[in-house]
Amino acid sequence: MPDTKAGREEQARTADRRRVERDVSEALARGDEPEPPDDTPTECYRRGCTEPAAFSVTERYQEETGKGAVEASALLCEPHTGEEAPTNLDQAYSGYVFLVEPIDAATGE
Repeated sequence: MPDTKAGREEQARTADRRRVERDVSEALARGDEPEPPDDTPTECYRRGCTEPAAFSVTERYQEETGKGAVEASALLCEPHTGEEAPTNLDQAYSGYVFLVEPIDAATGE
């Protein structure tokens, strides 16, 4: 194939098509694999605490540069959840969230 713009574009399309075909065949081959185990932590996030996590605490606030939102989440035991409070109120905006949700003991979520 001559080294022309059309030739290079055709080679690129062929390479892209082969890559997509390879990705699809690899995904189909992995279809029979079992799902990976759920490795959600079951202990409190606080250092040195081995109590089981009972709550998920999430805070979403505006990034300091103002370019986007930041979301921080942690799984905490009951005593440490009681100590939590909003810490980024100075970056609060209309989408600000401070949310404490119980973790379902049966599913770990």
